[in-house]
Amino acid sequence: MLILGIAIFIIVFYCIITEKIAAPWATMSGGLAMSLIGIMNKEDVLEAVYSRLEILFLLIGMMMIVLLISETGVFQWFAIKVAQLVRGEPFKLIILLSVVTGVCSAFLDNVTTILLMAPVSILLAKQLKLNPFPFVITEVMSANIGGLATLIGDPTQLIIGAEGELTFNEFLINTAPMSIISMVMLLVTVYLMYGKDMEVSNELKAKIMELDSSRSLKDLKLLKQSIVIFLLVIIGFILNNFVDKGLAIISLSGAVLLSLLSKRTPKEMFEGVEWETLFFFIGLFMMIKGIENLNIIKFIGDKLILITEGKFASATISLMWISAGFTSIIGNVANAATFSKIVKIMEPSFQHIGNTKAFWWALSFGSCLGGNMTMLGSATNVVAVGASAKAGCKIDFIKFMKFGAIISIQNLIMATVYLYFRYL
Repeated sequence: MLILGIAIFIIVFYCIITEKIAAPWATMSGGLAMSLIGIMNKEDVLEAVYSRLEILFLLIGMMMIVLLISETGVFQWFAIKVAQLVRGEPFKLIILLSVVTGVCSAFLDNVTTILLMAPVSILLAKQLKLNPFPFVITEVMSANIGGLATLIGDPTQLIIGAEGELTFNEFLINTAPMSIISMVMLLVTVYLMYGKDMEVSNELKAKIMELDSSRSLKDLKLLKQSIVIFLLVIIGFILNNFVDKGLAIISLSGAVLLSLLSKRTPKEMFEGVEWETLFFFIGLFMMIKGIENLNIIKFIGDKLILITEGKFASATISLMWISAGFTSIIGNVANAATFSKIVKIMEPSFQHIGNTKAFWWALSFGSCLGGNMTMLGSATNVVAVGASAKAGCKIDFIKFMKFGAIISIQNLIMATVYLYFRYL
């Protein structure tokens, strides 16, 4: 059964990487196959999806809100304003968009941030007659890096915070510095890789400066409604730790209210939902449950303790790198949930040697920074790839990984140095 489960997992990811089968069909087929051969029973399958319904409903709500916001033309307006602020200089534009994305991701849901920012960057790149890929991929990396900074910046941080009983301020003090370092490294790398390709003629820059942003706005009434609802949703996200209503409830409430105010039919709204992305995640969640049932996670935890032989520094750094590797395959949310169990297995063996909170920061770095390695590393990546394809910028698995792996490995090496000198 173990060999069959691993074989299914490998075949599914081979199909995704080679694009032989559409990603949603690949993960759904893998999850269903694991169920049919007995790795999971029907209760396991339902529990796998049920336990992550908040992620799915959060995505649906935000996709509906973004659909209506996009109809107002505000993305085009923002794109023109940002481009004019930097006078059409492409790399300055990437820096500005990335910093905005990173800061927003530290306090908002990453998926929400990328749904808002990706269309803007593609519009700007096309306006400047440049390849949109460096713009989009830098923003995706920025979203995952920005999410590392705070407790509420990424679903993985919420999981780690809850399991490790860590406070908002502890994250701010311990993970935010690494987030800033990673952002600087990202922008330097983007400049070295793509800077020479970002030459834009003075004529194009002049055209950007001459654009009238106000002409982009189409429906001022819907725009006002959208801004109010969106701000209320964001405030709800920020205050969720206190009101405890759940991100999904807040997101869906905003989407339904905005749909009613704008008099949209359910059919119109559901057409804007990225169902392919949602079914991809459902299949992935089912497969992860199957891997858990095969006791692979417990095996890794026990092996980590055995291999490191009581060496605290080795255990901490190994935990970060191994969790980063798993994040690139199963996604950062699933990785944080499963590796939190590994940390709890490891903690009793190391409590007398060092401060085991370092394990949690290592897991945080592995989950967030490792999430940049592949398209599967985080929900943000999958949503961004889907949104980009819709806007005419196709990013396949290999193209994503060629860039993402460079950024991820650079940041993880720096995180290793950070962990060593700060905690070990």
